[in-house]
Formats: sequence, C-alpha cells, structure tokens
Amino acid sequence: MAGVSTKEIKNRIRSMESTKQITKAMEMVAASKLRRAQAQVLSSRPYFEILYSTIQDITRSNRDFSSLYLTGRPVNRVLYIVIAGDRGLAGGYNSNILKQVQTDIQGKDAVVLPIGKKAVDFFKSKNIPLLTENYAEAAMVGIGDCFSISKQLSSAFLAGEFDEIYVAFTSFVSVLSQTPASLQLLPLKQPEHEEKAEGRPHSDTVYEGDSEEVFAAIVPEYLGGILYGALCESRASEQAARRAAMDSATQNADEMIADLSLKYNRARQAAITQEITEIVAGS
Repeated sequence: MAGVSTKEIKNRIRSMESTKQITKAMEMVAASKLRRAQAQVLSSRPYFEILYSTIQDITRSNRDFSSLYLTGRPVNRVLYIVIAGDRGLAGGYNSNILKQVQTDIQGKDAVVLPIGKKAVDFFKSKNIPLLTENYAEAAMVGIGDCFSISKQLSSAFLAGEFDEIYVAFTSFVSVLSQTPASLQLLPLKQPEHEEKAEGRPHSDTVYEGDSEEVFAAIVPEYLGGILYGALCESRASEQAARRAAMDSATQNADEMIADLSLKYNRARQAAITQEITEIVAGS
C-alpha cells in the first residue's frame, strides 16, 4: 500500500509541474503583450485630448451654440458598448465589468453592443438584446472599427433610436490595479461658460464654415477616439490581470509541489521503516 501511495503522490507532483510550466509560460506571454498594450494606451491619448480640447473650445466660445449632441431628452432607451475579453484565465477582468453593466441596466430598456466573446456569451445567456455580434473577437477590433461604430451610433442617436449611449470598459490604473468603468458618450455634457479672466488666455479660433458644422463633424471622430482609448485601456487591463492570475497560479503550484514532495518523502520513509521492522522481526 505504501508503494501505491508514493506512486500516486509522484504522479500528482508530475502533473503539478506540468501545470506550473503552462502557467509560467502564459504569465510570460501576458507580460510581453502588456508592454505593447501599455504603449498603445499612451499613444492613443494625445489624439483624444486634442479633439476634446477642440470641442470644449467651440462650446465655451459660442454662447448661442446648440447641437443635438448636447441636448438632453427623456431617457427611454439606452445603449451600452461593453468591452470584455475573448478568453478567461484573467482573474476577475471579465466578470467584474460584465456584472457592473448588468447592475447598471436593470430596470432600463437597454441594448448592448458587445466587444469580445465573453461579453457576447454573457448577455446572450441573460437574454439581453444585442445590437450586433460583428465584434465578437475583441482581438480583431481595430481603430477603423472604432470609428465605424462611432459614426453608426452618432447617426442612431441623432435619429432618436437611443437617448443615451455609454461605453463600459476596464480602466488601466497600474499593473496591479484595474478598475471597471462606465463613461457616458452621448449626449455630451456642455461645459459651463466661463467669464474671461484678466490675464487669462482666451481662444479666438476662427473655424472655416459654421462652428456647429465643425462640431457635428468632430463629434463622431471624438467618440471614435474615446472608444479606441477604452479598447486600449481594456486590453492593457486584461493582460495585467492575466499576468497577475498566472503568477498567482504559478506560486500556488510551487506550494502544492512542496507540500506533495513532503508527503512523498514521509510516505517513502514510512515504507522503508516498515520494511526494516519486518526484516528485524523475521530475523
């Protein structure tokens, strides 16, 4: 019985060592992808910030400015763009954002535009209406897709199909911290007009054409930039979460291997002691 016991323990040790190799490899892959994702986050911010400052400048410098993108209305139907991953093994990355959106849309006439296989599967299982399943592979969604989505949703908002549009994503705070977030895309919040302070620079930008026309042309580009930025943030968060999860799994495998090795040595020692006892008794 002692021989069988040590054999089983030895097989479990081999199994854990194999698992450890897999989790360690996945951790290294996630770390490599994380570096690229962080670079994308940093490179996507300047474009968004310039468009945002332009929108703020137009709305602040035109007191009689009006746009359907800024006009609030009774909320009957909302749309959520939800960004999740294509695979699991990333800790709470997928579940945290999906559960938050599920809570946010309770009691609302909501439609979801899912990005990522996990988002598609989750909302289909909850029988929540999906706008489209064309973006079921988050890894294949690029900047061109983000601008296509923004233009489509801008037109739908102007047509009155949706009264509010949100994007739900995971904000990349640091390698060790990722936070689920929800951002309202439309209607835009109009900033309060500020009086020109003495000595404070004031924008006297002259726009070619009507400022409202410029604003209407910029908004879809601005939304596309936000959406791409949210996508980059989510990708970086996913890789950071996966790296942390695989690192934890590797450490757990090390602990289990050490514990099993101790049990194996004890079982082997007990078997040797029993054999010596039998030999002495027989002599």
